[in-house]
Amino acid sequence: MQSPDPENIRIITTLGHVDHGKTTLMDTLLAANNIISARMAGKMRYLDSREDEQERGITMESSAVSLKFQVLGREKSPKTYIVNMIDTPGHVDFSSEVSTGSRLCDGALVLVDVVEGVCTQTIAVLRQAWQDRLRPILVINKFDRLITELKLAPVEAHHHLTRLIEQVNAVMGSFFASERMEDDLRWREERERRLVEKKDQLADEADATVNETDEFQEKDDEDRYFAPERGNVIFASAIDGWGFRIGKFAQLYAKKLGIKETNLRRVLWGDYFLDPRSRKVISYKHLRGRPLKALFVQFVLENIWAVYDAVVLNPNQEKVAKIVTALNLKILPRDLKSKDTRNLLFLIFSQWLSLSTCVTQSVIDVVPAPSLAQRTRIPKMLYPDLYEATIEPKNKLEEDLFSSNSAPDARVAAYVSKMFAVSTKDLPENKKKPITVEEMRDKIREARKTRAAAEEAAKNGEQTPTAIPYTPPTPAAENEAIKEEPAEGTEVVLGFARLYSGTLRTGTMVYGLLPKYNAALEPTHPVNAKNLVTATIEGLYIMMGRELVPVDLVRAGNIFAVKGLEGKVWRNATLCAPGEGGISESPSHDRSCLINLGGVSRVASPIVRVALEPVMPADMPKLVNGLKLLSQADPCVETFQQQTGEHVILTAGELHLERCLKDLRERFARVEIQASKPIVPFRETATKASDMVPTKTPNAPRGTIHGVSSSNIIKFTIRASPLPQAILDFVLRNVSILKKLQHERRAKYSGATQDKELEDEQEVDNYGDVIRKPTVAPEQYWEALRKVCEETGGEWADVTERIWAFGPQKAGGCLLIDNRKSGTPFSLKRRLERIKAGDNEGEVMEKGAREFDVHIETGFQLASFQGPLCAEPVEGMAYFVESVEIDQGSLEKEIEEHNRMAQVTGSVISAVRDACRNGLLDWSPRLMLAMYMCDIQASTDVLGKVYAVVAKRRGRIVAEEMKEGTTFFNVTALLPVVESFGFADDIRKRTSGAASPQLVFSGYEILDQDPFWVPTTEEELEDLGEKADRSNIAKGYMDTVRERKGLFVDRKIVEFAEKQRTLKR
Repeated sequence: MQSPDPENIRIITTLGHVDHGKTTLMDTLLAANNIISARMAGKMRYLDSREDEQERGITMESSAVSLKFQVLGREKSPKTYIVNMIDTPGHVDFSSEVSTGSRLCDGALVLVDVVEGVCTQTIAVLRQAWQDRLRPILVINKFDRLITELKLAPVEAHHHLTRLIEQVNAVMGSFFASERMEDDLRWREERERRLVEKKDQLADEADATVNETDEFQEKDDEDRYFAPERGNVIFASAIDGWGFRIGKFAQLYAKKLGIKETNLRRVLWGDYFLDPRSRKVISYKHLRGRPLKALFVQFVLENIWAVYDAVVLNPNQEKVAKIVTALNLKILPRDLKSKDTRNLLFLIFSQWLSLSTCVTQSVIDVVPAPSLAQRTRIPKMLYPDLYEATIEPKNKLEEDLFSSNSAPDARVAAYVSKMFAVSTKDLPENKKKPITVEEMRDKIREARKTRAAAEEAAKNGEQTPTAIPYTPPTPAAENEAIKEEPAEGTEVVLGFARLYSGTLRTGTMVYGLLPKYNAALEPTHPVNAKNLVTATIEGLYIMMGRELVPVDLVRAGNIFAVKGLEGKVWRNATLCAPGEGGISESPSHDRSCLINLGGVSRVASPIVRVALEPVMPADMPKLVNGLKLLSQADPCVETFQQQTGEHVILTAGELHLERCLKDLRERFARVEIQASKPIVPFRETATKASDMVPTKTPNAPRGTIHGVSSSNIIKFTIRASPLPQAILDFVLRNVSILKKLQHERRAKYSGATQDKELEDEQEVDNYGDVIRKPTVAPEQYWEALRKVCEETGGEWADVTERIWAFGPQKAGGCLLIDNRKSGTPFSLKRRLERIKAGDNEGEVMEKGAREFDVHIETGFQLASFQGPLCAEPVEGMAYFVESVEIDQGSLEKEIEEHNRMAQVTGSVISAVRDACRNGLLDWSPRLMLAMYMCDIQASTDVLGKVYAVVAKRRGRIVAEEMKEGTTFFNVTALLPVVESFGFADDIRKRTSGAASPQLVFSGYEILDQDPFWVPTTEEELEDLGEKADRSNIAKGYMDTVRERKGLFVDRKIVEFAEKQRTLKR
């Protein structure tokens, strides 16, 4: 399916909150292309091709479709446009599908429910569109709810719509404001740097600022906002098949009112009125107290209200007949007399205000063609730190990319944003081809000839052959037949891609650049060698929802599916070739065509972890292969094998987990699977409480622990203390900066080449962390930390120079601080500075002087990675090393006589680990629960039930606000992840489907209850009884985790003996 002109291609995606009508809107566009029946549009949800998507009524996977429209241009000659559309899910669990889809598009239809308004996912998708530089069109959907459900008058509806557009624009404004603040800060830093350089150069001059003529360039944000008069807002009701822009009514009324169409379009939205005497348009300043209706109310809303009133609210056939005649519509008499009011409404509106025509026209007008869009989008993909709108191309490859060149000699560059699995039998080449009309006619002709010949032979008295002569098949034909029949249930993985430049043909050989490929290095470099693969294009397909249409070639600016990447590309990649003919023998010759268009940033961090095993142990290989397929086909899921040997799957939420398990059972592994209970992460910490137990070390500050290694060779004192909140917040916010600094140190120290993703590979087990935006640049990290410590005061004021290490895993919310009185402190800051300066000798010397310091740090890392309560990571603790004493005589004796240095170092690590753990327990220990931020929209009649469900699951309401003009409340709650399983189903059952929650991981929160607390005072015993019948929640969570990990659980077998006793005996 090629477009006659590359300028007539558009690539868009649908974005929005769950249940705001994205798939229903797509149905209307598919009906306009005669792919589905117009009567089934909105009911069929054609692009929800999975069975569970149809059952639940929500989209779970993004799917693409290419539609062809003929539009009458200004020259009155029809132009053919091809619109490539991607339908994305709105549920927060599948937000990674949104980011993979939007990366390939130039524009977005942002759908907002007119009643529910701006929801959490609406803000998230608007941010995604902003980051990917998409041109958005706002679709205010479910307009019919204002009339049939809220029963608003046209004037009230106008106020409601104005407020809604203002809310959406406020979100866009907040993105613009944050970007401007960053630009301003960057400009100031750059200006100061240049001034310093100038002062150095012009040292003789009194003041270098005289030569500083550069001024801060202000950016215009006018085109960033939604305004109906600008044509980027559509008012629609997808279920009733209608939609319009202001321009449609301006066109209708321009002749009647005698006003130019362009002028009328400008005043049809907003506070403009028609003066009945002068027949002129006036603003609200000239009303002089007259009760006039706004133009939008008078000419637009009242007409729509009249149709709904005559057809649905107060059915009146005479009024309907008048409306049909006035609008000059062609509707059959039987349809006019039909009792099916919804169908009649659909017929009237689809002819009068066709939604498909409106959306198509908006997309053509607002969204630029690929050749224009790529001028602004590609520079941002190539240079993520770019803040200008566009830059000049530096070479032929960039020229081709920026202009979407599809000439035969143009460089080929395609971006595969995700992989998706398709059943082998669903591939077009494996389907039975339907018989054509011509083939059917030939068969009938052959049958007639055979019959005529048989009759002729019968007349002549010849014997007619009754059996069909058998011709044995050749071996080649047999092999072909075997090859054609695919194995039952096998899956093939295809790439979901967009071609940015060049032309791609089947059978061509291309390079596949994986996300970690570094374009600055040679293709043969060791780092790049493993991230550069070659692949042959086995098949190219145009995606039509659930169907695939095979094509021989794809030109630049199209969305397509590609076969031949299985086993070579994991999740995303960039396909490159020097031209249409494919690649040469050596990658070094083709270096000019190699480009990495980057990876996709994850929006939701996977938090729900489940261990899997097959019911039949013999099926383990099938499960392992199934997990590999699942991990490749789903951009958000993570699968790996733990140290315990368990196969673990990490998903974004409960619904996502259900979908993954269903896919494993039915498609990928095709075996029965047992899943463990969801494994939820906790964190451990300690606080200062009023009723703490006496200190473990008498006459010493709380948290002080004296430790010794084996044979008393090494004695040390470690003091644990809770970290002040300000320091903890700073450290956690800038964990990514700290990892970067540490990685640079390791890279230089070991002589290895930098690889930004190395940390991610090594730290698979450090899950459950919140994705935070750093607050400082790497070079300012230590200075900013010093300021925070000084503001905290006390013993923390000068702690920055004495920070020995961070933990767990060298970057986290725990600090090891060198507080020894003798010698220079073991400072991480100084080590990093020295290595940056290229002085590695100092590091080696320091290691020799204090040979056990490394082992003390290892013990600290172990203690912070597995805390004392239930072996979960520790957060918010500082460990001060007060003293370390080494008995040199005993140490030398152990080494010389027994050669037991390994035992000594092992005992030091174990002793430090135990001392750190005991130091935490000396304070009042606490568990930190992983929390979901829960957004619920509920009407007033079910609000009490929502509160009851949240309270039952130990959640708490953070905020509630009523949406103006509706009976809906927006409830925001915090809910522990461990209590969230089954929450969505529970809330839907209790409210009869009237409320549906959206859960987003928001971080950790302290559960303010000591796991070891027991009632002791008279009041507590009186309140709880001697047996403490009310269970300790924190201890319950702790014991559950300890039991799962195989640790000792302090649990009585017989709780209350008198309750067990048989009194009759």
